[in-house]
Amino acid sequence: MVDSMQAIFSADDYGVHYPDSRGKFGPYGGKYVPETLIPALEELEEIHATAMQDAGFQDELNSLLETYVGRPTPLTHARRLTEHFGGPEIYLKREDLAHTGAHKINNALGQALMVKRILGKNRVVAETGAGQHGVAVATVCALLDMECVVYMGSVDMARQAPNVFRMRLLGADVREVSSGSQTLKDAINEAIRDWVTNVPDTHYLLGSALGPHPFPVMVRNLQSVIGREARRQMLDPSVGPGQLPDVVVACVGGGSNAIGMFYPFVMDPGVRLLGVEAGGRGIESQKHAARFADPKMGRLGVLHGTRSYVLQDEDGQIALTHSISAGLDYASVGPEHALLRDRERAEYFYCTDEQALAGFELLCRQEGIIPALESAHAVGWLPELMSDVSSDDVVLVSLSGRGDKDLDTVMAELAPGA
Repeated sequence: MVDSMQAIFSADDYGVHYPDSRGKFGPYGGKYVPETLIPALEELEEIHATAMQDAGFQDELNSLLETYVGRPTPLTHARRLTEHFGGPEIYLKREDLAHTGAHKINNALGQALMVKRILGKNRVVAETGAGQHGVAVATVCALLDMECVVYMGSVDMARQAPNVFRMRLLGADVREVSSGSQTLKDAINEAIRDWVTNVPDTHYLLGSALGPHPFPVMVRNLQSVIGREARRQMLDPSVGPGQLPDVVVACVGGGSNAIGMFYPFVMDPGVRLLGVEAGGRGIESQKHAARFADPKMGRLGVLHGTRSYVLQDEDGQIALTHSISAGLDYASVGPEHALLRDRERAEYFYCTDEQALAGFELLCRQEGIIPALESAHAVGWLPELMSDVSSDDVVLVSLSGRGDKDLDTVMAELAPGA
């Protein structure tokens, strides 16, 4: 059975009291938005609080997570990958096996059900980069009979054409964004503009643990089902190793799959939490999306309503980013990740495009699993981790999505002219 929703919404279960009443994770987070959006955000805070106490909502969401999404997702012992590295024991949390092929469905279903059930809103707007969030939103809107508009940058539409087709097949109105870098940042801009114009009947279903409060905490709570399941599975000797992992690894773009995996382990001091950003073509190239790793470009700033680390040029303008993975190609990172880094509770590293492609191939050949390029960053960073762990350690990797959406990109990189 899926863990109860009450556990999802009970931060005190883990002794974590963030965000505070202002939506701040220490110096990060908050609500930096036009006055016209404050009522909508306050309304979201209220329905989030209502959902905490609404047994009917919790029962319906848990039922759909189990019977529609396919939760709990499996924990896979990666035996051949373990042998390849000579230990430690490696386990994979298989979000690639959730309906639609990624973790995004957890948050999309929870938010859509909240606003339809409690507010009666029937129109949803969303942004997407890699397309998996857009597919998840289009899927739940079809399920719940809601109107769906998805904004997507031109660059991302070209490299994620299969997901664009899937969204349209599911009934979504996919709108191309040709401004700016034509990627995720610009898609978010357009989705927010739509929301500002249509607040009374529209919900902005933000896909990652960023944006103005209450989005970071709401997304974290809905995605924490990943870590709660994984924690229980690791401790169950009939499923996992019968112990907590020594290390948990997850890729970090905006940060939803990582914070969903990390959060239930935050109060376990013996568990290292490691996030892997997109190193693109290397930090010195300035063609990357590693907000924490680049001391020149990664500075405190405000983007899309929240304060966190943001890649900026010398004039403080939002810098252009690059990653082979559309889902990690974002200039900022969720505020809770910034707090975890400050508190030295989580560590953050980066994986280049080249390393990610190597990780992609490695998982395919060793385990028969084709990962999303986002997830391949976590796998691609494992060789770096091996010198810092013992052969007796247990490593848990969040496999955030499957890679069929990325095959055209990988073919172009690994088999030019094919």
